[in-house]
Amino acid sequence: MTSSPRTQPASTPARGGPRPLSQQVIVITGASSGIGLATARMAAARGAAVVLVARDEASLRDAAQGIEAAGGRCAVHVADVADRAALEAAAELAVARFGGLDSWVNDAGVSTYGTLENTPIEDQRRLFETNYWGVVNGSLVAAARLRAQGGTIVNVGSVLSDRAMIYQGTYSATKHAVKAFSDALRMELAAEGAPVSVTLVKPAGIDTPFQEHAKILMDTPGVKVPPPSYDPRLVARAILFACTTKRRDIYVGAGGAAISLLGTLFPRGTDLAMQAVGRAAQVTRETGNPAMRDNLHQGRPGGRERSSLAGRPRKSSLLLEAQLNPIATAATVLGVGTLALAALATRRR
Repeated sequence: MTSSPRTQPASTPARGGPRPLSQQVIVITGASSGIGLATARMAAARGAAVVLVARDEASLRDAAQGIEAAGGRCAVHVADVADRAALEAAAELAVARFGGLDSWVNDAGVSTYGTLENTPIEDQRRLFETNYWGVVNGSLVAAARLRAQGGTIVNVGSVLSDRAMIYQGTYSATKHAVKAFSDALRMELAAEGAPVSVTLVKPAGIDTPFQEHAKILMDTPGVKVPPPSYDPRLVARAILFACTTKRRDIYVGAGGAAISLLGTLFPRGTDLAMQAVGRAAQVTRETGNPAMRDNLHQGRPGGRERSSLAGRPRKSSLLLEAQLNPIATAATVLGVGTLALAALATRRR
């Protein structure tokens, strides 16, 4: 894969904060499909060098070929994120091929759909191996290398980091664990004065092959994200924003953020609502691509940012824009409010 030297030595801290994206080297796990693939493509298009990590080699090679054909810089590392040594090798590849490491994105994730009692313990353990221990492995590998020079760790959690979803109990538990780990790591790095930021990105329902990759333990041919769903490139924007701008948490999708808020304010009411509509909101007669089904214990074909299921995901999120551009958003809100008050005053006169 194509490589080129950095514009700044890896051992030299970037003054005034993280390097511009065009000068960064970014490792992205789960890069063979969905959010990870969208992030890799977007980062490379903006000039970053990317190291793509996932289990399915064919999908990674296809992704890398597309990135290079568009003029991007990338390298491929086939690995299971549950293997700490394999992620150490990914970090070494970033240094060997591109001269350093600036940001590390932990995106790899798997899921099961079904009741907790019907989910085999070995499947629950495997879910934690990927979703939780994969984040732990990647974060600690990255922290060890970024501690001296500075950089960013971006962990992809979920709105289910805040609120459990019926029939996704184990998945919700892994995302709760990712939130706790991210918060603890952030505090520890800050306490020692390490110039490493840790951001937790919390997507709502995103239209990716995630549902087609899921292991289904329910009497349904397929599963889907509860509406509304959002385009994965919105999450990619949030991730890359975090690579250059220090943020604690970023929500993607107001629908999911609302569930988190309602779950905090009205926990029992939210329970009852999910019990009533949780199944209908998540099952579908569509199977999607059968070749992709059940990537829990081994990689399956990826290669797509979005799912093959019907539906039109939202391509914008006002909540995301407000978080990425808080000053402009506040000014807009203030301006609209002022005009509204002026109009009201005029009508009264």
